[in-house]
Amino acid sequence: MIENLKKIYPSLILNEEGNQDLDFSHHWFMTDNSEIVGIPKSQMTSRDLSVVAAFLKPYHHEFPVQTSEEQKWRKMIDSEEPAGAESVEAGSPYRFVYFSIKKNQISPGVFKDAIHDLFPEKVPILWENGHEGILVEYGSLGKEAIRYEEIIDVLMSDLYIKINFLVGPFKETMENASHYYSFMLSAAKSIFSNSNKAVANFSDAVPYLLIDQTGKEQARGIREMILQSYTDDEETLRMIEVFTRCNLNISETAKALHLHRNSLQYRLDRFTENTGIDIRKFHNAMAVYLALLVKPSVK
Repeated sequence: MIENLKKIYPSLILNEEGNQDLDFSHHWFMTDNSEIVGIPKSQMTSRDLSVVAAFLKPYHHEFPVQTSEEQKWRKMIDSEEPAGAESVEAGSPYRFVYFSIKKNQISPGVFKDAIHDLFPEKVPILWENGHEGILVEYGSLGKEAIRYEEIIDVLMSDLYIKINFLVGPFKETMENASHYYSFMLSAAKSIFSNSNKAVANFSDAVPYLLIDQTGKEQARGIREMILQSYTDDEETLRMIEVFTRCNLNISETAKALHLHRNSLQYRLDRFTENTGIDIRKFHNAMAVYLALLVKPSVK
């Protein structure tokens, strides 16, 4: 049966029962032999779905039942069309907030209950798999934005789970919502594979996205040409990283590194003399910061 289905749906995939990492972009079914198969929604019409469901049992994994609001969002995201967008909290500013939970730490149902307890109103949750997805946070004039650092503190103290959030910008319209959604997933992959931040804003992810779009050889060349003889000087690189994170503020950097201001000034001067790059100037500091983000492993 599986082989016959593959002839019709070449992108059909198999999964194991109990595995929560089931992509919501697929329809899932269980065969008489308890095999779980997924077929991309993009390859199935309503008629296809009815036909396949007639001889394969639809597989409902351990996700909470979708609310009507979540169903509207999911349909809009998967179809890549704004059709029906007017019925999704029309006129309300919204933002996508990516979340990732450590695998097998908490069930989607328990997580959803916990999130709803922490928000002033129920937020739609669009699951990508059993441990990551997108929250849809609505905003309004005068309404205080959610502080995700506080949410993480509560979840870690009450439920002992490790979680990351990537907070996107607010948008006024549903136009390009599907692109926004996809971009958040890409940005999350970039920043959380390179940074240990628990909560990040989209602007934090931009440098990592730029680096990920750069070929390995080109990235290695950027690192070597910018950092020059300091490529493997961990002490100096740490100093530069802290300097950029302190917004090029000498006093704050010296305090963070437990250095005297004069010592820090001297080291910055030495870097400028040896590389010709004055990182006390913003555009130079940005170039050096991007070079720092390139993993040495690309060599």
